[in-house]
Amino acid sequence: MLLEILLASVLGFVIYWFVSKDKEETLPLEDGWWGPGVRPTAGEDESIRPFKVETSDEEINDLHQRIEKVRLAPPLEDSRFHYGFNSNYLRKVISYWRNGFDWRKQVEILNKYPHFKTKIEGLDIHFIHVKPPQLPSGHTPKPLLMVHGWPGSFYEFYKIIPLLTDPKNHGLSDEHVFEVICPSIPGYGFSEASSKKGCNSVATARIFYKLMLRLGFQQFYIQGGDWGALICTNMAQLVPSHVKGLHLNMALILRNFYTISLLLGRRFGGLFGYTERDMELLYPFKKVFYSLVRESGYMHIQCTKPDTVGCALNDSPVGLAAYILEKFSTWTNSEFRDLEDGGLERKFSLDDLLTGIMLYWTTGTITSSQRFYKENLGQGFMANKHETMKVYVPTGFAAFPYELVHLPEKWVKSKYPKLLSYSYMPRGGHFAAFEEPELLAQDIRKFVGLVERQ
Repeated sequence: MLLEILLASVLGFVIYWFVSKDKEETLPLEDGWWGPGVRPTAGEDESIRPFKVETSDEEINDLHQRIEKVRLAPPLEDSRFHYGFNSNYLRKVISYWRNGFDWRKQVEILNKYPHFKTKIEGLDIHFIHVKPPQLPSGHTPKPLLMVHGWPGSFYEFYKIIPLLTDPKNHGLSDEHVFEVICPSIPGYGFSEASSKKGCNSVATARIFYKLMLRLGFQQFYIQGGDWGALICTNMAQLVPSHVKGLHLNMALILRNFYTISLLLGRRFGGLFGYTERDMELLYPFKKVFYSLVRESGYMHIQCTKPDTVGCALNDSPVGLAAYILEKFSTWTNSEFRDLEDGGLERKFSLDDLLTGIMLYWTTGTITSSQRFYKENLGQGFMANKHETMKVYVPTGFAAFPYELVHLPEKWVKSKYPKLLSYSYMPRGGHFAAFEEPELLAQDIRKFVGLVERQ
């Protein structure tokens, strides 16, 4: 007992020293060129061009032919989703994909918001830009950049957008009305992939910052989860004076002595600032640890040799669907692995899920999307300078209970000292905007209200 108290005291001193020695700093903005070949001497075309999602009979027929030729191995008895995507349920998914899913209708849905493309650092960057249909007298919309992750896309935000741009017609106050910009990460969907190595989260943050400037926004709010959380964090580290507020539903916090407290927190949770809810979400630690190991196998592949598995996934729509949709099962709720259907249709419709798959399939971007892991984690995450830096912009954090790793408020505040809002969300997992748009919209609005009142 005395030894544990001594260790906790020493750890507390180390944490204090570690936190107090950090200085406020920013990442260098720099510049980049990710297009093919040598950077042209002429200036870049900065025009913003309308874009429309399209399809064809040839594209749909090719998909159907590939689906019809699928070869599946039977699952083990009573394996459910413990071995990955259960092929018995996969047969139901691909039957609907082949016979019930209407891609042309989904393309019309995708085109209900205005799409655009513009060249930045040699890449054609795709984004949707949704303005409020109406504004209260005397109000101006608040620009909000929302960034997706993997294996997601801009489509994840389609249900939250009207809650932010048209709140009054959706039963919400019109005190805060947003103008929403959702770009596609380079190499994802309709954004051109880099031709060169090194296009990481910092480069992407800089590209999206240039996008916001090109759209005429000098100050704006930013929001993200998964890679979007890291990209938005990097943007706040690059240009903090341009970021009015940063809202996250996930964060990567590795250089943090609070994480060591996991070993002692079960007994000394109060000493480390853990609430009762934190204790429920962090322990038993063995269960949380094994869950994290179980769900991170894909990451080791994509951090090292993304092109190898990419060859298989880019050639097989069924393989691609199984690989991606498995994440929408267990990342939504790890206990869904105990269900025969992975619980997929408890939170999402097959139309929405397959639309996400089609954005990878029709653009052929699964390999380039996976390379983002190697660019960011291939040399080890701790090798990145931004991981050692704090973020000094007003920050809000929504802690969804089924996120892959729970982050207590103390952990978040150690990285984001200007944390204004920390919310324990009542339900939801990794794909917050896609799964729980109303909850996320309410938390964003609450956070922005706090920022505006400062």
